[in-house]
Amino acid sequence: MIEICAIGGYNEIGRNMTAIKVDEQVIIIDMGLYLPKYIEYTEDEDIKLVPVKKLVDVGAIPDDSVIDDWKDKVVAIIPTHGHLDHLGALPFISNKYNAEILCTPYTKELILAICYDENFKLKNHIKTLSPNSKYKISEIEVEFVHTTHSTPQAVMVALHTKYGTVLYCNDFKFDSFPVLGKKPNFKRLKELGNKGVKLLICDSTRADDPKKTPSENVARQMLKDLLLGIESDEKAIIVTTFSSHIARLKSIIEYGQRINRKVVLLGRSLAKYVKAAERANLVNFSKNTKIVGYSSKVQSALKLLEKNKSKYLLIVTGHQGETKSVLSKIARGDFDFKLDKDDCVIFSCSVIPNQINIDAREHLEELLKHKHVRIFKDIHVSGHAAKEDLRDLINMVKPLNLIPAHCEARMKTAMKELADECSVPHVILMNDGERREIK
Repeated sequence: MIEICAIGGYNEIGRNMTAIKVDEQVIIIDMGLYLPKYIEYTEDEDIKLVPVKKLVDVGAIPDDSVIDDWKDKVVAIIPTHGHLDHLGALPFISNKYNAEILCTPYTKELILAICYDENFKLKNHIKTLSPNSKYKISEIEVEFVHTTHSTPQAVMVALHTKYGTVLYCNDFKFDSFPVLGKKPNFKRLKELGNKGVKLLICDSTRADDPKKTPSENVARQMLKDLLLGIESDEKAIIVTTFSSHIARLKSIIEYGQRINRKVVLLGRSLAKYVKAAERANLVNFSKNTKIVGYSSKVQSALKLLEKNKSKYLLIVTGHQGETKSVLSKIARGDFDFKLDKDDCVIFSCSVIPNQINIDAREHLEELLKHKHVRIFKDIHVSGHAAKEDLRDLINMVKPLNLIPAHCEARMKTAMKELADECSVPHVILMNDGERREIK
């Protein structure tokens, strides 16, 4: 018998955690944060001093007490990729399970970096599995199917059981022209569809967006058009983007070098994600860039860079307007780096649509406008599949059952409508904390 427990991510974007029980064995996929609440309750405190129960109560991490009766049956925890809404809760709750963590090499490096930064100790052994590889856990065969997303080495997880295959596809896009790595393994997805997929658990974030998500190459061309096309002589160029978006950083660095600027990365999270990517042998940014992580060193670096700022391209933290980020501190005048009229600030990102982020970004942009800088926004493409990508996935894998995940109510409804259009026999709508037997 296969039973699903939707622990988190079925009523909100974030806090992703799903338990899949096959007879007497349980595999947990993802263990993430709900970032707005996490930031709100930990920004001004030592995270180790915040009780786990409080983080659960305020909705910052999943409430895994709903599977307390399955606790001793858990045999593996699988974070699908390196975003905090999928792995950020591992330091808080993975230790209660006597189970190994199974993930790709880059994801492992991020888990280790997060634990090191916050002085957490994981009891769980971490085993790495490359994309497009398989691993047997008793009667269950775990398969990592390579896909593309806005961070490297993201995978779809196929659990092959005697009852059929469960395919978990959260956080992906179908990018046939990726900037970093290979295109998704469409061949394997079609093979799985031909063999039969009993259940598809599917990212529904953009199920109501009637389009195909553009390739990361489109964002690369947008950056090329901007960085090679604007009049920026004698002016500062500051770019901010998601620290985990290694492919985007690759494009920014390369075009920064094309305009003969020395590229400098400033900020703790940028340093963390880039160093993890380097340890996983995905990139070697350190060879041609300077990377500065901690605030005191950022202060010293900016003081030096300010004297010849037209010779540099700065990549900084702060794309969502985070108060403690490098860009916010520059905008407030906290650092010895003065913004002048017509200096260029480029947001290679979207605003994450929650009120905390919206308000923070608005405040940051107001500060920048008072400095009379040029602001370039939305130099970006999404990392999530839109409606037509989701249609392609459904048609490839032909699931008997589909559960929308990574979604709020309207997205869940949109995914059900799409699944009905694609003639999926059974669409199961779940809420956080619910269980469902898959027949």
